[in-house]
Amino acid sequence: MAETDGERLAASLADRLDTVTFTDLTTDEVTARLIDAVVDWAAAQGWRVYRRAASVLPLPPPMSAQQSVLDVACARPAGPPVVVEIDHGTRRRTWEKLLAEAEAGRIPLWVRWGAGRLTPPPAPIAMVACEVSRRMDPTGRGRVHSRSPRADMPPPAHSAARVAETAAVELPLPSSEPPATGT
Repeated sequence: MAETDGERLAASLADRLDTVTFTDLTTDEVTARLIDAVVDWAAAQGWRVYRRAASVLPLPPPMSAQQSVLDVACARPAGPPVVVEIDHGTRRRTWEKLLAEAEAGRIPLWVRWGAGRLTPPPAPIAMVACEVSRRMDPTGRGRVHSRSPRADMPPPAHSAARVAETAAVELPLPSSEPPATGT
């Protein structure tokens, strides 16, 4: 099955975000850092990049005369525009906005960051997962987030069961087959 433009762009953006690291940032600081990384990624592609661009989706009442905004919008010289939302939570409004953008002919990417399982959005929205760790800040700033380089991240836990001790076995193992005889 051929990879879609959205899947290809999501993979490219994921590679770029894998290089983003930080320690003990607040939720707003993490979102701002990721927006900066998305802007840098898009600019490196040679695209025109817009922060807080108007969405095709109006705001809900009583502000329905105004448009929602997108975190990042990109105009490409070849191909449809790309729109990117960056969120730490799963908001139905984000999905509605990105689906409306897709219906308008744009490629919707959703950078979803957080700790734990990240709920994938409906197609054609392409999700770029950005895993972070979180803890309570001892200085009283509330919850803070950190992200290490992918190579420095600890491996996932594979099993909660204890592995029993084993005895060393001398190699080669003796064969239980009788030796072959010549004819």
